[in-house]
Amino acid sequence: MKIHEYQGKQLLRDAGVAVPPGVVATASEEAAAAFRELGGSIAVVKSQIHAGGRGKGTIEGDPKQHGVQLVRSAEEAASVAGRLLGKKLVTVQTGPGGQTIRRVLVEAGCEIARELYLGIVIDRAAAMPVLMASSAGGMNIEDVAAKTPELIFKEPFCPDAGLAAYQVRKLAAKLELTGASVRAADKFMRSLCRLFVELDCSMVEINPLVVTKSGELLALDSKISFDDNALFRHKHLEELRDTSEEDPNELRAGAAGLSYVQLEGNIGCLVNGAGLAMSTMDLIKLHGGEPANFLDVGGGANTEQVTEAFRILLADKNVKAVLVNIFGGIMRCTTIATAIVEAYRQVGFNVPLVVRLEGTEVEQGRKILAESGVDIIAAKDLTDAANKVVAAAG
Repeated sequence: MKIHEYQGKQLLRDAGVAVPPGVVATASEEAAAAFRELGGSIAVVKSQIHAGGRGKGTIEGDPKQHGVQLVRSAEEAASVAGRLLGKKLVTVQTGPGGQTIRRVLVEAGCEIARELYLGIVIDRAAAMPVLMASSAGGMNIEDVAAKTPELIFKEPFCPDAGLAAYQVRKLAAKLELTGASVRAADKFMRSLCRLFVELDCSMVEINPLVVTKSGELLALDSKISFDDNALFRHKHLEELRDTSEEDPNELRAGAAGLSYVQLEGNIGCLVNGAGLAMSTMDLIKLHGGEPANFLDVGGGANTEQVTEAFRILLADKNVKAVLVNIFGGIMRCTTIATAIVEAYRQVGFNVPLVVRLEGTEVEQGRKILAESGVDIIAAKDLTDAANKVVAAAG
């Protein structure tokens, strides 16, 4: 689950991590009031959407307007907010359709001496969280990793013990922090790592982390996402969810207990098991096709869940063909076959359907399909299925 920058900054503030003062606004007059409340001579109006690259992103239909803008008066804050709110912001992460700006964060300006980067993710090789730091703050970290990987420094840390003081000193030295900035870094980094563990985060990113002219460290931006499987332990975090920022089909699938991710291709995939689903997508691409989604119905799905999965797939106007790839273990092939027939009765298939069944009750499942009268392209194995669905999608 992702949250907005202003929500992340409140969590950081509660955890003892230094952030600039800011006020959220949903209307022009609120942005003007926020500027006055902050009491400074300069502020930044920042679009709040679940995507990075907002500073370089442009407003749909007005490419001269960017998602993050500097203002020097309450009137200017109101004017900028008026040009942003309700408009779509297009960034490298939103795709060409962009995302609608429903609120802005009016944040106090600060005197920036340097821009750094901090991020925490799970390092599966080390089997623990890792704190990443770089002197290349304000830049896309993927570009830094590709072009200048020597500028990224890493410190894995134990979730129970947290980041150690000596690890902070190592990173501070590599970032060339001195004096008061080293002391500020100790509190900042260790508090950030503690927040990551305590809230079951999947990612925390501060880009940029700024060093002010007085040596203070401030989180000028925040991106925080959480492990959905751990949200039952953090009911207060679920309240931060903004469903308007999420794909409707992904929400619908989640409500049905299905794992679904929208993609940009034209071949719908219905598979049981995440590993098999990814392999299916890889094989589709290998044979020249593009998957429209990742959809794992899991091992224990019932007929109603699988029927709902078909509804979601067929509602996607980009889907030109569907591949059902089932290797029955706990999931019985008869369940899938019954669901296919039921989906045909309830929804109807307006695109070609390729089906590959193997495993538990496979012969009975194939018999159900053969006697159903549903127009199905049967496949004998996965390679055959991939070839047939790519051809069917045109």
